[in-house]
Parts: sequence; C-alpha cells; structure tokens
Amino acid sequence: QVQLVESGGGLAQAGGSLRLSCTAPRNIFFFYIMGWYRQAPGKQRELVATLPPAGTTNYLDSVKGRFTISRDNAKNTIYLQMNSLKPDDSAVYYCNARTVSQTQGYWGQGTEVTVSS
Repeated sequence: QVQLVESGGGLAQAGGSLRLSCTAPRNIFFFYIMGWYRQAPGKQRELVATLPPAGTTNYLDSVKGRFTISRDNAKNTIYLQMNSLKPDDSAVYYCNARTVSQTQGYWGQGTEVTVSS
C-alpha cells in the first residue's frame, strides 16, 4: 500500500499563511503527477494544484496568485504554500499521486485547514 504522508494543516486567520507538506515513496514521487485536492463540508472534492514530474503546474482559478505548489526532490516531498488565506479555503486538503492514465491514484489521509474571518 502506497503511503502519502501529509502534515501542516491547522488554523489560520484570514490573510494568513499555511504550508502543507506531503512525502511520497521515491518511486511514486518521481514518476507520478503529484497534487493537492480539497474537500469542504457538503461540497465535492476539487483539484487545487498539480505538479507533474516534468511540465507546468496547474491551479484552481480561485487560488491562483495565492497558492504555490513546489517540490523538494531530495526529500521526496511536495509542498503547498498557501498565502492570503480566505475562509472559503477552509477544507480538508488531500495529497494525491496518480499516473496520466489514472483518475484516482493514491491519496493521503487528509489534513484540515480552517481559516477564520
């Protein structure tokens, strides 16, 4: 079973920042599309950002300019730097790893982000 280990969620005030981390097994990290999704209560899970092994990043329109996805190859870890947080960013954030042909792939356990106004 592939484990994606997340950390970094918590409580922030509107306008504040948080950074999420996700560590993956090395064989997954270098060959899979890594990404972050989020799910707020009563809403569908949505893609926040993706980072392919080679290629451009992709962001949800509402987080463009505020969130940045990045990777540290030495640590098999991706990050989601979240700045200028808004209450609407409150959700459980999930790390994901999938191949181009997969629709689901592997999921982390989720880390909760709560932004207070």
